Amino acid sequence: MSAQVTVRYFAGAKAAAGLGEEQVSAADVAELKAVLGRRHGPALDKVLAVSTLLVDGLAAKDPSTALPAGVTVEVLPPFAGG
Repeated sequence: MSAQVTVRYFAGAKAAAGLGEEQVSAADVAELKAVLGRRHGPALDKVLAVSTLLVDGLAAKDPSTALPAGVTVEVLPPFAGG
C-alpha cells in the first residue's frame, strides 16, 4: 500500500525536477523512483540513477526499502568541488 511521503531535492536533482520539494505516494524506494521518473522525465531519471536517497536521514541502498506514511526522502546527487 502506498504512503504519502515528502521528497526534497538538492543540487542537480532540484534542477532536473524543477522544484525543491513535493508530496508523492509510494510504497517503497523502487516505486518512488518510478513515480518521480514519470512525473519529471528522463532528466530526473538520470539524476536518480546516481543519487543517494535518504529516508529520514538514513541511506536507502535497497530498492525495496519501505516508505512509511509521513517519511521524508531526500535526493542527494553526487557533489563535486572542494
